[in-house]
Amino acid sequence: MILQRTVLKFYPHFPRRGYSAEELLHMLIQVLDERNAYLILAIDELEALIRSEGSDPLYNLTRIQEDHIKAPQRLSLICVLREPEYLDMLDPSTRSTLQHNIIHLEQYSKPQLQDILNDRVPLAFRHGAISAQIVDLIAELASSEEGDARYAIELLWRAGKYADASASPEVLPENVRKAAVSVYPAVRKDMISSLDLHEKLFLLGIARCFKQTGAAYISMGEAEDTYVIVCEEHGEKKRSHTQLWKYLKELSALGIVKTEPSSVGQRGKTTRISLLRVPASDLEQEVNKVLYLKRT
Repeated sequence: MILQRTVLKFYPHFPRRGYSAEELLHMLIQVLDERNAYLILAIDELEALIRSEGSDPLYNLTRIQEDHIKAPQRLSLICVLREPEYLDMLDPSTRSTLQHNIIHLEQYSKPQLQDILNDRVPLAFRHGAISAQIVDLIAELASSEEGDARYAIELLWRAGKYADASASPEVLPENVRKAAVSVYPAVRKDMISSLDLHEKLFLLGIARCFKQTGAAYISMGEAEDTYVIVCEEHGEKKRSHTQLWKYLKELSALGIVKTEPSSVGQRGKTTRISLLRVPASDLEQEVNKVLYLKRT
C-alpha cells in the first residue's frame, strides 16, 4: 500500500491492482530515475509494519538499490518508532542497515506541548474559547505523562466536549480536570482516607478555592486562607504555615496536587498550586465524605 501510494503521486492513473510489492518497488525506482527525482520515504509507526509483515518490506526497501551501485541513490528512508526493541525482531542484515544512523528524540517538553496545542486550537475552537492558562494546564498534565502529545490533544478534545455539554462559551480549568480524570482516574478514596485530619482539611480548602475561583492555579496564600475557613467550620485550630507547607509537599508526592514556584512577574515569592487530574467539585465531595465517615 505504501509503494502503491508513492507511485500514484507520480502517476495518478496508475493501475491499483495487479502488481506485487516487489514489482511496485522496481517501478518506483524506475520512475525516480526517469524523473531524475529523489525520494525520502518517512514511515511512521514502524512497529505496526514489523508486527504485520516482519522483515521483508524493510529488507526490500533497504536493498533495492544494490542493483544500482553506480547509479544515484534515489531512495532514502526515515523510520519512526516509539519502541526501539521492535528492531530486534528484524533479521540481522536489515537491522544492521537501519542502525547506521539512529536519532533518539527526547520526550516533548512543556513548552513544546504548548506549541503543539496552540497549533491545534484554532483548527477546532472559536476565538476566545481556549485561554493561555488552559493550554498551560493541559501541557502541564501531558508533560507529567512522559510528554505524550496524543494525550494532550485528547485532553483538549475532551475538555471541549465537557464545555459544550455545560453550554460554556469557553473551556474552563474544571473541564480539563474532568477530561483528565475520565482518561486516568487519579485520586482514590483510600488515598484520602490515609491523610491525617488537617491534611484532609487543607486539601478540602484547596479544592474549595479552585471551585470558587475557577482558576487553573492558586497561590499558597489563597490555599491557606480557605483552609482557615474550613478549620473554623470544623472547630479545629489552624496549623502553622510551616506545617501546611509539609502537608502540601505530601499531597504533591501523592500526585493529588502539583506545586511550582510562582511565575515571573508576580510580586513576591510564593508557591503556585495546580490541581491536575481531579475536578475540584469531585475532590471536595470526596474529602467531605471521608470527613463525615470519620465523625460518625
